[in-house]
Amino acid sequence: MEDGKIKILYEDNHLIVVEKPINMLVQSDNTHDLDLQTLIKKYLKEKYQKPGNVYLGLVHRLDRPVGGVMVFAKTSKAAARLSKSIKNHEFKKDYIAVLDRKIDYDATLEDKILIKDNKVIIDSNGKVAKLEYKVLDIKEEKTLVIINLITGRKHQIRIQFASRNFPLWGDLRYNKQAKVGEQIALWATKIEFKHPTKDEIMIFKSKPDTRKYPWSIFKKDVDNL
Repeated sequence: MEDGKIKILYEDNHLIVVEKPINMLVQSDNTHDLDLQTLIKKYLKEKYQKPGNVYLGLVHRLDRPVGGVMVFAKTSKAAARLSKSIKNHEFKKDYIAVLDRKIDYDATLEDKILIKDNKVIIDSNGKVAKLEYKVLDIKEEKTLVIINLITGRKHQIRIQFASRNFPLWGDLRYNKQAKVGEQIALWATKIEFKHPTKDEIMIFKSKPDTRKYPWSIFKKDVDNL
């Protein structure tokens, strides 16, 4: 959020790409806190002086504490095509994260994730969750990784790393060492997809505030992404 406004990275007649602020809901829930979808609808309604309700299709999500790049569909046709792209694993999502432990190897993580009693757990009865990560740098017993999210399960990145005893820094839910007031070090840094109506590959990037810890100790690495 810049000066109370949404940071818009791209917009055309079919979609709008924005940078989601940290600690903001993507979609309204029973807390009734301000959410990104409502903000963008308000922006579109005012910009184009639209009467009545504004259509804005939600095709993917980010956890509330996580910031970064997101795309929303401005038409139902675009929403259907982007959703199909995600289902077919043609929509690429990269994240960066700081692990609260020193890890010096790249790997592919695959588990089954289940939502039970409103909790996300690793369980053989769950749905397949898969990601790939590469180590970018190691400093102060912490590891900066870039993650290619292959599936998109709730809390997937957070629980897959935590279940292997290298949780994300500042993750109050899955990292027992995290302290109240810390901000989870997870950021949606890049999305890549085929435009829903044009034969064109779209790539958008976003970076966290490297003035803030722990991103600050990896500033050069993040700036070079």
